[in-house]
Amino acid sequence: MLSGWREVMARRPWRISAKLLIISSVVTVIGFSAICVNVMLDMRRGEEALARQTLENLATTIESDISRNIEIYDLSLKAVASNMLLPELATVSKPVRHLILFDHATTAKHFGAIQVFDAEGRLTIDASTLDPVPENRADEDYFTVHRDNPGAGLFISRPMLFRGAYSIVLSRRISDTDGGFMGVVTGSIRFSYFHELFERLNLDPEDTITVLRRDRTIMMRRPFDLDVIGKNLNDRQSWKADNLRVGTSYSGQGPVDPTPRLYARSGDGGPLFVVAGKPLAAVFELWRKEAYRIGAVVLALIVFMLASTLVLAREIGRRAEAERKLEELATTDALTGLKNRRKFDSVIELEWRRAMRQKTPVALLMIDADHFKAYNDTFGHQAGDQVLVGIAICISDSVRRAGDCAARYGGEEFAVLLPGTTVTEAFKIAETIRLKVQGWSDDQATSTVSCGVASLVPSAGLDWAVLVAAADKALYAAKAGGRNQSMVANLPQLSLVA
Repeated sequence: MLSGWREVMARRPWRISAKLLIISSVVTVIGFSAICVNVMLDMRRGEEALARQTLENLATTIESDISRNIEIYDLSLKAVASNMLLPELATVSKPVRHLILFDHATTAKHFGAIQVFDAEGRLTIDASTLDPVPENRADEDYFTVHRDNPGAGLFISRPMLFRGAYSIVLSRRISDTDGGFMGVVTGSIRFSYFHELFERLNLDPEDTITVLRRDRTIMMRRPFDLDVIGKNLNDRQSWKADNLRVGTSYSGQGPVDPTPRLYARSGDGGPLFVVAGKPLAAVFELWRKEAYRIGAVVLALIVFMLASTLVLAREIGRRAEAERKLEELATTDALTGLKNRRKFDSVIELEWRRAMRQKTPVALLMIDADHFKAYNDTFGHQAGDQVLVGIAICISDSVRRAGDCAARYGGEEFAVLLPGTTVTEAFKIAETIRLKVQGWSDDQATSTVSCGVASLVPSAGLDWAVLVAAADKALYAAKAGGRNQSMVANLPQLSLVA
């Protein structure tokens, strides 16, 4: 048991060193991986921020272009609504009336002709012809809004088929000097304007541009889809208005299709606002490639580091085992397996100092084989060696504490150091050893041992050699008294008692 404990103590420092090497390597790998992950997340956030800024600029630019054209066209509607109050219009000819009403009206290939409807919804004046075809628009929302709400201002209708082309209708109320309803002046912006505007942009196929009215009605969308145009997002239960407030962005599935995108909204300066969207896969495509590349390099480094650590740990283990064996050879008696004299001297030095600090006793047994020289001469050296091995086994079986040290002191003499043991306890152990040796002997030749026992509490000025000398004198007294017995040294007088 003592030998096994010594082996554990011999290996423990190296085992701890190997474990510390592995633990430090694992901690280093975790720390390095955490840093790399943090860097990659920062890069990802950077890519998202750059894409968000690009989309916001795109949405703001488109919104500014649309708002400018609507504002220009609205000026023409205001001018017509104001000129309709001129009294001379009733007296002039149709050509002159057109000249008065539409002289400063904005014209462009995407703008429809301005029309004037009376209070009953009948078409009375059309900028494209002197004799308009009779029609009534009293049921249209751009008419009823102004009729029922004097303060409606500029009204932009839902997308519709207007005069043979998909358009949005812009309208203003015509009021008399008393605020009474006189009719509505209308104009239109064809979808061709939006198509041309979007075609000028360098967009990917999956990028989206959505133009919405303030009530979240989709006025136009790229890619173009008539099933989506005119729908109101408030009617979609899966989409919340707070997902995309003014000047904000949103990442995830949108209200129209399931493709996850990054969406950015323009400001709130005009009658319409714009939302630009880009698929998340495209936003993070370059980052993903970089992440795979860096991840592969980091993984290779981690594998290399862990493999190197395992190799080093194995080499440390081999070295520890070799040093343990060397230490065992240097401190163990080859014949008996007990500690040798050199190891015994180092252990008793340490235990003596510890006992001096702690004020505890230290006991020592000196054991010698009786008549060993005669036995050796009679039966030979091999038989003598077997006797010594048997005695060593009896000693090892009787000394079981981890702190005890049993050693071959020299020749047929053995020493057993018992830290923290009183003289009474030490004497019992000595007798146990003696009786075991006596019981182990065979019928052909009886082998016995004599034991000298000494125990004292170390103090300043005393050396452990005093303890060895006392136990040795007790041993000689046991031999002189007839052998096969244990004698105790009476310290400090060193008188002997049987």
